Amino acid sequence: MSNTLLQFNSLAQLSQALSARKLSATELAQDCLKQIQDQHALNAFVHVDAELTLAQARLADAAIAAGTAGPLTGIPIAHKDLFVTEGWRSTAGSNMLKNYVSPFDATVVRKLREAGCVSLGKLNCDEFAMGSGNEHSAFGPARNPWDPSAVPGGSSGASAAAVAAKLVMATTGTDTGGSVRQPAALCGVSGIKPTYGAVSRYGMIAYGSSLDQAGPLAANAADLVELLDTMSGFDHRDATSAEQCQGVANAPGRIRSEYQSANAQYAAQGAQPLKGLRIGVPREYFGDGLNNEVAQAVEAAIAQFEALGAKRVDISLPRTQLSIPAYYVIAPAEASSNLSRYDGVRYGHRSESYTDLADMTARSRAEGFGPEVQRRILIGTYVLSHGYYDAYYLQAQRLRRMIADDFQAALTTQCDVIMGPVTPTVAAPIGHSQDDPTADWLADVYTLGLNLAGLPGMSIPCGFGRGVSGSQLPVGLQIIGNYFDEGRLLAIAHQYQQTTDWHQRIAGQA
Repeated sequence: MSNTLLQFNSLAQLSQALSARKLSATELAQDCLKQIQDQHALNAFVHVDAELTLAQARLADAAIAAGTAGPLTGIPIAHKDLFVTEGWRSTAGSNMLKNYVSPFDATVVRKLREAGCVSLGKLNCDEFAMGSGNEHSAFGPARNPWDPSAVPGGSSGASAAAVAAKLVMATTGTDTGGSVRQPAALCGVSGIKPTYGAVSRYGMIAYGSSLDQAGPLAANAADLVELLDTMSGFDHRDATSAEQCQGVANAPGRIRSEYQSANAQYAAQGAQPLKGLRIGVPREYFGDGLNNEVAQAVEAAIAQFEALGAKRVDISLPRTQLSIPAYYVIAPAEASSNLSRYDGVRYGHRSESYTDLADMTARSRAEGFGPEVQRRILIGTYVLSHGYYDAYYLQAQRLRRMIADDFQAALTTQCDVIMGPVTPTVAAPIGHSQDDPTADWLADVYTLGLNLAGLPGMSIPCGFGRGVSGSQLPVGLQIIGNYFDEGRLLAIAHQYQQTTDWHQRIAGQA
């Protein structure tokens, strides 16, 4: 059976076909389930339930027949296994939650379901979102569709791989230190991390609460608009959810309206739609460690933006390298606190053999958590302990504020957006960091600062570079904006994708 999704380049095209009854949501869901089975070697999905999926598809068909369908009705999606879902298992890629089924949906899941999306199941991820390659999952690594011997990125690796392989049209992911943007870059798809607080974290299994943010992945920027607009909005159940976004209510319609307004402005400027746009290019993003082919692809993308009328401005983000130690103190500290709830008492894995309560907790955690999670819990507990809190955690928080100030200085006085690479290299081979478990941490150098500052950022495909095996692998361009500037970021990315075709390349067919 041929893959039906290969016929469509965008969500809008597929939505029009569904509305015109050229195919039904049920037929489409059945085809997607078949594709997931045929491409099981990618290890992208960790739980599929055809009955649950087809029940949602039938509801979508009924809405289309009744004339009440929206732009996402019948669109096949899938959720990172960090979002709790009623019916499907919610494991966070961990043996600690191996058979857990939530009694409710996360807010992001609920909003997309109510918009008519048809969920195909749950996607593999690094355990509790701790990783940069999807190699730390209790269910084994997901694989990159461009080269199955390479990582798809992490922690939302399977979310990007599923879109790149055309198993679904879109997916959800989470971004704590780059985990939407990095896999999007390595798999050649588009992904956006919104401003912290723009999307509810309710029902999203916590890793680093002050850093975690949900975001969508899809083939192109235009597809991301409808998804992010639907996902975003104030949620009283999330204490970190923003009520206002620079004076505008945080509600569905905000991002779509800003995107349409920016596009209308660009369209009025003719052959140079981005005339007047100042692009900040940090010199720290192009130093030692950046692969030459990645640098060339990113430079070519920036040159294309200049051809569209934008102006390049050289800027400095002097504390870029310091984002690594700051992040890897703050995130493990928050993880140590968040994961303390998994004690074998209330829910999650409980050891079958123990002598007393303390032994039960110790054994349950040792058996349930994988090596990377244990490593980060130990680091986090250490930096929060008496005598070390001031020396490590407090200093990291001070550095965090300084990093945020660097971004603000650039975005308020020198440039409108910032552009650069997402990752220093293309996708690495699976198992490349076995001898040095912290090697992947250095690969996050261009993405961590945004999470520390709470800024929005996205990745779009901009070229290819040669991998270790000799295969051509995708390169991503990172676009960073100021707080709650998601609509304009997506419009800028859309202008680029109107004049390039990197986002249309399909794994196995490029």
